[in-house]
Amino acid sequence: MITRISTPFSYSSAVVAGDSVYLGLHRGFGNSFTEQIHDTFVHLKKTLLQVDVPLGNIVKVNVYLKYITDLPEMEQVFTEYFEKDKFPARMTSTTEFIDSDCLMMIDGVAYKGLQ
Repeated sequence: MITRISTPFSYSSAVVAGDSVYLGLHRGFGNSFTEQIHDTFVHLKKTLLQVDVPLGNIVKVNVYLKYITDLPEMEQVFTEYFEKDKFPARMTSTTEFIDSDCLMMIDGVAYKGLQ
């Protein structure tokens, strides 16, 4: 069975297939990188809550930054949301975004199995 958490756009914020939860793009809002990354995690948690999966079950993320200079802060923020030595696998890259106010986005995969 496949379950989708739809958005008003042409993508799902999450798709559950078996024991995997595929997370579509999540971005936060705010005037600063700090505000946006914390808001992104708020949205990630809300999406995962809809499929009864804790944030700690994220196994892989891709983080897209507008500015590579935000990487040290991103690293610090991850330590606030994930336990030490229980970080998801991660790829971080830089890119331009369609929305000029967007400073970062995250997508990824979580495990729905044993919790």
